Amino acid sequence: MMLLNLLPSSSVTFPKSHHKYSINNPSFSHPNLVSRISIPPQSKFKVSAFNKIHSNPTSQIYEATKFLKTPCRFGDFGRKPTSQIAKSASGTSQDSTPDEELEKKPNKTLQLGIVFGFWYFQNIVFNIYNKKCLNIFPYPWLLASFQLFVGSLWMLFLWASKLQPCPKIDKSFIIALLGPALFHTIGHISACVSFSKVAVSFTHVIKSAEPVFSVVFSSALGDTYPLSVWLSILPIVMGCSLAAVTEVSFNLGGLWGAMISNVGFVLRNIYSKKSLQNFKHVNGLNLYGWITILSFFYLFPVAIFVEGSQWVPGYHKAIASIGTPSTFYLWVMISGVFYHLYNQSSYQALDDISPLTFSVGNTMKRVVVIVSTVLVFRNPVRPLNALGSAIAIFGTFLYSQASSKKKAVVEKKE
Repeated sequence: MMLLNLLPSSSVTFPKSHHKYSINNPSFSHPNLVSRISIPPQSKFKVSAFNKIHSNPTSQIYEATKFLKTPCRFGDFGRKPTSQIAKSASGTSQDSTPDEELEKKPNKTLQLGIVFGFWYFQNIVFNIYNKKCLNIFPYPWLLASFQLFVGSLWMLFLWASKLQPCPKIDKSFIIALLGPALFHTIGHISACVSFSKVAVSFTHVIKSAEPVFSVVFSSALGDTYPLSVWLSILPIVMGCSLAAVTEVSFNLGGLWGAMISNVGFVLRNIYSKKSLQNFKHVNGLNLYGWITILSFFYLFPVAIFVEGSQWVPGYHKAIASIGTPSTFYLWVMISGVFYHLYNQSSYQALDDISPLTFSVGNTMKRVVVIVSTVLVFRNPVRPLNALGSAIAIFGTFLYSQASSKKKAVVEKKE
């Protein structure tokens, strides 16, 4: 009782140096937390408009593995638990003893490995079954439309069942999404066209050149990059060129499809930063859900115009080649489901890990996918082709290192 009497009844104010996220931000609406904690107004809650990447190490691992413990609570993805917010604001994680840190580190490494394992597995499954479908039914416009359709149904189910909280949107939000959704559609269908014409491994090697387009387009729009970033894209260009020249399954349409896909996704990211500044309350999964829905309405009418007359004879030819219709249906369904799942995992990973960790993980994911598809489809790989692929992937890794340093410098200045 004496101890309780000594405790002050006034609100607690955390020092500025111990927290990064402002709890007075409208994104946090827990009434009890807001009423008891006051944070200096100088603090800023900084979040990427499109990817919403957070960098607090405690909340990263907590949220990245939360779905493993409660897999049905999709609504929890992308949101920080109040206990972790308070802990982050009070600087508790910085006051941990060395023994506690040693105990936590192995668990964090294991949990992070599980998250990346799911992400990689889903991506591998998508690429394998997507290519299997395209081998017997070479109509990428219809298959890409179906994949967006499955993702749209999945998100509508999550929102209707309240497993994922549906964001409050208005006309301005839809208008702001029209540009990013259009570029997302271009990126997706171009990649699918490339997959239909060349080996999956070759498409992914060319898609590893996405940082080159990002640097060039961003520089044209006024951004500046240090010399280390410009130097890092040189091995990407050299590696992709060598891989293209020595590719056994080279096809000009497949090459252009992968290149246009890079352009589409880079413009999606750039445009999103400009048009979605006022919608930071929408988490990554909900944002991707609405982009998927809009992309389906963009793509399907065009797909009917481009190849609709070929679908019926193509379907009968595919069934005749595979023998059992159920197998073909299963392949198509798996490609659609895992396309959405691997993108969902990537957006959830963006919410829970640092940009550098994500970039490195994305680079390694491409390596794993390339190796897996080469083994599954037994694509012939020449030594120079393998060397070019390795150089391009290594350049992507160097770019992720150099660009993360640039972001750190910009954040310090702000």
